[in-house]
Order: sequence, then structure tokens, then C-alpha cells
Amino acid sequence: MDRYAKKADDTQTPTMLMLNGDDEIMKHWQHGTNALVIDRKQISSKINESPWPNNIPVAFRSMTKRKEIWKCWDTGRPFYYIDNGYMGNLMKKKHFYRVVKNNIQHTKIKPDMPADRFQSLCQFAPYMNYYGRKALQGGPILLVTPSEKPCQFYNLDKDTWVKETIAELKKHTDRPIVIREKGLRPDRIKENTVAAQCARDRIYAVVTYQSMAALEALHYGIPAFTMAPSCVDSVVSNDLSKIEEATYPDEQKFKNLLNYLAYCQYNLDEISRGVALSMIEGMKLYD
Repeated sequence: MDRYAKKADDTQTPTMLMLNGDDEIMKHWQHGTNALVIDRKQISSKINESPWPNNIPVAFRSMTKRKEIWKCWDTGRPFYYIDNGYMGNLMKKKHFYRVVKNNIQHTKIKPDMPADRFQSLCQFAPYMNYYGRKALQGGPILLVTPSEKPCQFYNLDKDTWVKETIAELKKHTDRPIVIREKGLRPDRIKENTVAAQCARDRIYAVVTYQSMAALEALHYGIPAFTMAPSCVDSVVSNDLSKIEEATYPDEQKFKNLLNYLAYCQYNLDEISRGVALSMIEGMKLYD
């Protein structure tokens, strides 16, 4: 798709900007949106104003674009953030990517979204079928540590966060605490998925910073707590003093979340054909 890597010039006024024209995922976005590739300094510079009008949106991928994201938030420039999908990627090859307008995860939901995309996802990835809540298990708490990228993005020291979170939990519970590092992807998608560990260790609840592990735990059927904005904000608590009162969300409310998130992630064909952008704007799939 290199033929789509159009570079910035002075002869046109683009309707979409983007970074990283050599990124394979971003090439699909460019094909679907006719985005113009620019240098990241034209967005993130602290010294020079951007040469592009502030109403022209920019697209980029990965939390490594921290400076660009914060600059957009500061200046009000619209942006489209692309990263791994919320669901359906626990297989050898990633198939889905979330596209978030003006945020890095969808933190609010539209509760009336149809179920068709989630049902299609379940057909593609049968493990995504949802069977409801599990009976509360009497085992330990699973503490999932944040990975390097969110630590850098939120200026967070992982070891300090783990230490402080354990200390806070111990104020309110005597349960053992099992620490789960993110680990390598081949391990996370096979025998050691979050759901597999929850079943194996009879996990009572999952606590994480803002990892997708919270969504995986809820999908498995047990409660989760998150400490930073995430896609499960509508169905979890961030109050660790309530750890012994952990509750599972109303099942219909969680199904509504699954239906909504299925509309907020796309395969590469949908991105390349412009379907992703059309759905985001046409259905107002953003906070």
C-alpha cells in the first residue's frame, strides 16, 4: 500500500493529517481517509505553532505519541487514536484495531447499540461468547501491572504503583494478592490468558491501572477495579476500599458495553475502505 503514502506539500488543504506514513496500519487509515502524512513536530512542537489550521484532525497510532496527544488536548485539535482492538485479538494474528476520537480509550458508552457486530465477533472468535457472571470465588486478588507505554504516558512508576496499590488493598482485605505482569504476547493469548488465570487461581477480583485485563476479567465473569480512565469505566469501581464488597455489573449493562465496543473497533479492510471513519462520525462513536 506504499502508493498511498502521500506526503505534505503546499498545493492542497487536507481534510485529515496523519503521522507515521511508513506504519502498515496507518497506511490503511490513509487509504480510507486520504490523510496527508506530516512530520510529528508539526503537531507536537513546543516552540513553533503548527502550520496546519487547528480544525484539521490528525491521526496517529500508539501511546508513544504522548506529546502529540497532550498537544491536541491542550490546543483542541481533533485527533483519531489507533491502537489494538478491545476484543477478539487473543489469537496468533491481531485482527482488530480500536479507533478513538479525542481519547485513547472509549470511556463512555451509548447503551442502545445493536448487537450485530458483537455477534459477528463471536462467530469469528468463539471464545468471545459471553456466558454471564460467575459465582464469586474465594481466592486471591489478581493485580495486573501496567506496561511500559501507559507508565510513560501517565508519568507513572510501575514499582511505586504496585507497592502503593498493594498497601491500599491490605488496608481493606486479608486476601492474598497475585501479581500478573503483562508478559509476552504468545503467552498471553494461549495458556495464560487473564481468563485462564482467573479460572486456575480462583481469582476473586482483578485490579489494574487501565489494562484490557479488566475487560477480559469482566468478560470471564468476575469483578474488576481500574485506577485510570478506561473502556470499562461504566461498569467498574475505582474505590479499593470496597474490594470486599466487589460487585459484578448488571449483565444487560455489560452486554451494552460489549455491543458498543464492537462498534468502536475495526478490521484493516474496514479501515482501508473508510468504513471506520464513516461509522465513527456518522454514529458519533466518541465520548
